[in-house]
Amino acid sequence: MKKLDVRLLRMIKNSKGQFISVVVIVVVALSIFISFSTTTVNINNAIDFYYEETKFSHIHVQLMKIPEGAIQDIKNIEGVTEVQGRVVFDVPLKTENKDEKIRVRIISMPHGGGSVNRLYSDKGALGEAQGYNVILLQQFAQARSIKQGDIIEPYINGRTQTMKVSDIAASSEFVYLMENEQALLPAPEKFGIVYVDEELAQSLYGYSGSYNELLIRIENEEKIDNIVDILEKKLEKYGVQKIVKREDQLSNKVLTEKLRGIEQMSKIIPVMFLAVAGIIISITLSRIVSNDRISIGVLKALGYGNMNVLFHYLKYSLAIGFTGSVLGIILGLFLAKLLTELFILFFNIPLIKIEIQYIYMLYSMILTSIFCIISGFLGARHVLGIMPADSMHPEAPKAGKHIWLEGIGFIWRRLSFSWKMVIRNILRAKRRFILLVLGLALAYAINTVPLYMLGSMTSMFYMQYGEYQKMDYVIELSRPMNENVIKDMHHLMDNAKLEPRLEYPFELKNAWRKKAVAVIGVPKDTEFYEFRDENNNRVVLPQKGIFLTEALAKLLNVKKGDYVTVNNFIPGKDDVRLEVKGIVKQYMGVNAYMNIEHMRETLTEKNMITGVSAASKDDLKEKLEDAKNISSVRSIRDIMDSFTEYLDTMVVAINLYTLFGGILGFALIYNSTIISIAERRMELASLRVMGFDKKDIFWMLAKENFTMAVIAIILGIPLGMRMINGMGESFNSEIITFPTIIEPKIFIIAAISTMIFVLIAQLATLKKIINLNFIDALKSRIS
Repeated sequence: MKKLDVRLLRMIKNSKGQFISVVVIVVVALSIFISFSTTTVNINNAIDFYYEETKFSHIHVQLMKIPEGAIQDIKNIEGVTEVQGRVVFDVPLKTENKDEKIRVRIISMPHGGGSVNRLYSDKGALGEAQGYNVILLQQFAQARSIKQGDIIEPYINGRTQTMKVSDIAASSEFVYLMENEQALLPAPEKFGIVYVDEELAQSLYGYSGSYNELLIRIENEEKIDNIVDILEKKLEKYGVQKIVKREDQLSNKVLTEKLRGIEQMSKIIPVMFLAVAGIIISITLSRIVSNDRISIGVLKALGYGNMNVLFHYLKYSLAIGFTGSVLGIILGLFLAKLLTELFILFFNIPLIKIEIQYIYMLYSMILTSIFCIISGFLGARHVLGIMPADSMHPEAPKAGKHIWLEGIGFIWRRLSFSWKMVIRNILRAKRRFILLVLGLALAYAINTVPLYMLGSMTSMFYMQYGEYQKMDYVIELSRPMNENVIKDMHHLMDNAKLEPRLEYPFELKNAWRKKAVAVIGVPKDTEFYEFRDENNNRVVLPQKGIFLTEALAKLLNVKKGDYVTVNNFIPGKDDVRLEVKGIVKQYMGVNAYMNIEHMRETLTEKNMITGVSAASKDDLKEKLEDAKNISSVRSIRDIMDSFTEYLDTMVVAINLYTLFGGILGFALIYNSTIISIAERRMELASLRVMGFDKKDIFWMLAKENFTMAVIAIILGIPLGMRMINGMGESFNSEIITFPTIIEPKIFIIAAISTMIFVLIAQLATLKKIINLNFIDALKSRIS
C-alpha cells in the first residue's frame, strides 16, 4: 500500500464520525434511487407482461344494449383484432351480518374464458363459470376469506340467487379494485367481482342475445383515437354511454399515477441528499486541508506534485462515495424487494418478477462520483496554492476588524459576552455558514412536504364531502327513470330529504381536445351541492350553460366564457355547443355540472333522472336493500371510514420522510460542530482559563447552531412552499387534484422537528467537548 493511502486511512480514522455521517446520507440517497427505480421498472415490466398474457382490452365501451349480431360489424373495423361482448351490473351481496353492506359486480363470461380480459390463476387451469357456478375475483375472496366451494348469495332483481364459487382468479382489469372514481380508496372487503356464465347473466337481466359492454383489442395503439372516432359513429344507435381507452381505465390509471409519483421521487430526493452530502464533504475537506498545511508542504518538498496531493484528498471524498454506493446499492436492492411486496398488497399483480436493474447501479455510482469529485475539489482546491516554504510556518491569522453589528451600539451593548463571540464566529466563516444554512434550509423544506401531503389529503376529502357535496347518500337507479319515482322513495324514507340527480356520460370537446366525463344535472337551487370558483367565491348554477371542474377545464384548455361541444351518444339526440359559465373547484374526479332542467332539454329526456341525492340520519342502505330498480346506495360515511383507515398508512410515510429530513439536519449540525471544535481548540482552551466551564462552552456552540437553524428555517419557508407547489403539481391527476392549502402549522411542526434533530446532533458532540484536552490545546503543537 502506498504511503499516501496509509495516510488516507488515518484521515478517515481521525474523522470517522464525520465520515460515517456523510456516508449515511449517501446510503439513504442511493437506497431511495435504487429501490424506487428498480420497483418502477419491475412493476411496469410485470404489468406489460400481465396485460399481454391476459389479453387486456385496449378499448372498453359501455352502452345501453347491443345485439350479438352487431359485434361482427365492429370486428370489421380496420385495426381491430378482437371484440367481446358482456353483460355487467352491480348488485348487493347478502351476508350473515345484516348490518354489513356489500356490493358485487356481476360480469358475464363466455365459455372458455373468452379472448379478451382473460382471467388468471396461478394454479394453472381455471374452472368454468357454468350455470350457477361462478368465479370470484382474488382480492375480494381473500378479503372475505371465501374459498372454492363456498356459497354466495347476490340479490338480483328482487330475488336472492344462490351461487357456488367454482374457482378464484385474478384479473388484469381489476389490478387496483375500486368500485368507481368516487370511491377514492380500494375496499376489497366491501366490493368484489363475480364472473358468471354468459347465458345466466343475460337471462337474469333480460339481455338475451345482447350485451351492455364491449371489450376491444386493436393492432396498433397509435391509431386508437381514429378507431374510437369510428366506434362513436357506429355505436351511436346503440346508446353509447362511455368509450374508455386503456390509459383512462380506472385500475390502470391509478397504477400509472402511483408509479409516476414514485419515479419522480426517485429522481428528486437522491439529488437533494447528495447535494447536502456534497456541502458537508466540501466543508470537511476544507478544514482538513487547513489543518494539514505543514504536512502538505512537506509532501510537496519530498517531490509530490500538486495533482498527486490534490488527488490524495479527492480520494477522501471518493472513499465516501464508494462506501455509500456499495451500502446504498445493497440496501436499495433489499428495499426494492420490500417495496415491490408492498405494491403487491395494494395491486394484485400475480405475474411479477423482481429483477436487478444493473443500469441503475451504474447510474448511482456515476451520480455519486460526480457529486463527490466536485465537492471534493471545491473543498481541497486550496492545496494547489500551498508552497512548501510558506507552509513551514503557521498560516497568518486573518486581520481582525469590527463587524457591522458593533456599529449599532444600543444592540451590541446589550448582548452578553458569549453572544458576541457567537456572532463574531458566524461572520468570521461566512462561506461555511452560508453553505450550512442552505443545507439545513433544504432539510427543513423536505420536512414540510409530507406534512403538506397529509394536510392536503385531509382537507381535500373533507372539503369534497363536507363543503362541496353535502348529501349523506347517493342512490343510483338501475336505469334512467321518471322523476316521479322520488315520490315512491319518500314512502320508504319518511324523514329523508331527497333531491333529483341526472348523471350521464358524454364526450366534451374543444378543438382537438376531448374527454369523456359524467355530466351531472342537479336542481338550480340545489341544497346538496355548493359550487366555488377558482377564487373560492361561491357561485350559483346557471339557468343555461355548463360548469366545468378545474381539472377538466385544464384538460380541455378552456376558460369561463368559452364554448365546448357536447357529443351526445343517446339515439335521436344531437350534439350541442354550451357556454362555459364557470370553472369550479372539485378535488376528486372530473365532472361537468348543469341545471337539471336545461340538461333534460338539451341532452337527455324530459323528467329523466338516474339517481337521487339524500340526507337522512337513518341507514338508507338497509331501508333500500330490497327496493327494486336501485343499482347502489353509496354512503358518504362509509367513504369517510375508509379514508380514516388510509390515514394510518399516511402517518407511517410522513414519519419516514421526517426521518429523511432529520438525517440531513443531524449530519449538517454534527459535522459543523466537530469542525468548529477542531478549529477553535486554542480559543476554547483560552475560555476555560478565563473561567468558562465545559457546560458554558457546550451552550455557546449550541447557540451558534440554533442561530443557524433559525435562519435556515426562515429561508426554508419559501423553499418549502416551492417544493410543496411542485409536489402538488406533479401528483395532480384526473383522479385527484391536491388543494394548495398551505397552513402555518405545517411550517411550525417542520420547525419543531428540525430543532429536535439539531438538538440531538448537538448532544452527540457533547462527548467531544468533554474529552477535549484544554491543556494540550494551549501548547502550540502541530498535530
